[in-house]
Amino acid sequence: MENQRKPRILCLHGFRTSADILKQQIGKWPETLLHNLDLVFLDGPFPAQGKSGVEAIFGPPYYEWFQANQDFSEYTNFEECLLYIEDYMLKHGPFDGFLGFSQGVALKKVPKIKFVIIISGGKFGGFKFGKPKLAANAFSSPIHCPSLHFIGETDILKADGIGLLDSFVEPVVIHHPEGHTVPRLDEKGVETMLKFIDKIQNLP
Repeated sequence: MENQRKPRILCLHGFRTSADILKQQIGKWPETLLHNLDLVFLDGPFPAQGKSGVEAIFGPPYYEWFQANQDFSEYTNFEECLLYIEDYMLKHGPFDGFLGFSQGVALKKVPKIKFVIIISGGKFGGFKFGKPKLAANAFSSPIHCPSLHFIGETDILKADGIGLLDSFVEPVVIHHPEGHTVPRLDEKGVETMLKFIDKIQNLP
């Protein structure tokens, strides 16, 4: 990969965390992998409206990509979030892929991304909650965008991550023994990820 341009990846953090927190979490990956990636980290558009699950480990500020009512049965500002991401990509792109979050229905003003890397992900709303219309539309047909998924054996949302695999055509999966977090990568995980990136760079 030394003679190729590094894939530029827009990294979107998890619920009520931040770009800096995700950067610290991914920073524990081996340099042999990080050296081959151009990672750009973006904060969500909204300050966190409640308690963060990482407060005992990482300090504030914390951000959200969307806002919801107390029981998460209704979402607000979902479209605004997608426009926020799209505007950032227009100003700071182009990007080859996403890490952390995938939504291609509304991002129509920017070049189509080549791949997504999804860590502890699931369909928007998961099995418990409803989906905004844009998110529901995104999963109405198979997604052909190449995807790499991280699924933790002790992740409380493991079932959601497995369910998401059905929406993608030929997803690549890295299983790890940790929970709902950015996992450390062993030698096999790094090899899988490098092969995935190499495959993306060699697409027509």
